[in-house]
Amino acid sequence: MFSKSLIRQFALTIHRRQLHDKAHPRILITGGCGQLGVPLAKRLRQLYGTENVVLSDIVRPSDELLRQGTYRYADVMDIKQIQELLVNNQIDWLIHLSALLSAVGERDVPLAMKLNIEGTHNILELARKYKCRLFIPSTIGAFGPESPRNPTPDFCIQRPRTIYGVSKVHAELLGEYFFHRYGVDFRCLRFPGIISADTKPGGGTTDYAIEIFHEALKAGSYKCYLRGNTRLPMMWIDDCIQSIVDIMEAPDSKLKQRTYNVSAMSFTPDELTKAIQKYKPNFKISYQPDDRQKIADSWPEVFDDHNAREHWKWNPKVDLDGLVQRMFEYLEKHKNF
Repeated sequence: MFSKSLIRQFALTIHRRQLHDKAHPRILITGGCGQLGVPLAKRLRQLYGTENVVLSDIVRPSDELLRQGTYRYADVMDIKQIQELLVNNQIDWLIHLSALLSAVGERDVPLAMKLNIEGTHNILELARKYKCRLFIPSTIGAFGPESPRNPTPDFCIQRPRTIYGVSKVHAELLGEYFFHRYGVDFRCLRFPGIISADTKPGGGTTDYAIEIFHEALKAGSYKCYLRGNTRLPMMWIDDCIQSIVDIMEAPDSKLKQRTYNVSAMSFTPDELTKAIQKYKPNFKISYQPDDRQKIADSWPEVFDDHNAREHWKWNPKVDLDGLVQRMFEYLEKHKNF
């Protein structure tokens, strides 16, 4: 008898071959120089060919990034610029990652409104006009203090208290409206905190779970801006990238809804510290909560992602111990701390 995982992998392989037999999708990633964009582009190029993925952002790329494939300057606030990229590159899939994250957005609300809301309007309109399959990530920050926190289901009251969360609820609802009104193939995943070793923290409330590893190696201690018992959902970067591939490849018949929760684990700073101390027994942590604590207190503690697991077989691979092992292996090998 074949295992369920082997059968699923075989089915995915057949589906990808069918997709490739028609034509490789041509893909544009906006906001691509952040935590998700670079590894996502690498994975998509492996699947569909280097020439079929265009990475874009408004920052100057490194030489290494340029060697990996096509990069273009693109400001999502300039709709004609994005339109030109879509037309000239015959884009089929549009992956919109441009956004200001939670803590950064609270420090510059007008910019967050402009980028996270107006930029999303431009992307939705272009996806409608050019019939692109569209992915926009959402977040645990799309929920608020009135939401059930443990577990938090796909459908419940949201009412977030940050401009980042408000803008993501706006994107979810507008994307679903464009799906029902215009037939836009909109797909959205609500991500937990994403942990990766090869990028610096980017201003999110869950970034302590990245910073802590750098400080464990550099100083042997860490001062955490959240309380030790603050539980939040998390996910290793490779699982996050795979979830995007899975939702973009999923046949329409498998999608019973257009926005899904996805998660892999939930932990507190105290629990993460104990996992780290298995590798670094002398590591010490202290706590000095700041304004990010209030944000974290309004977010889910545990994500209910059973719909994603049931509808399109979402199945994360990395647990807390695996995450800690991967972080230390990478950082110690690359001296990236």
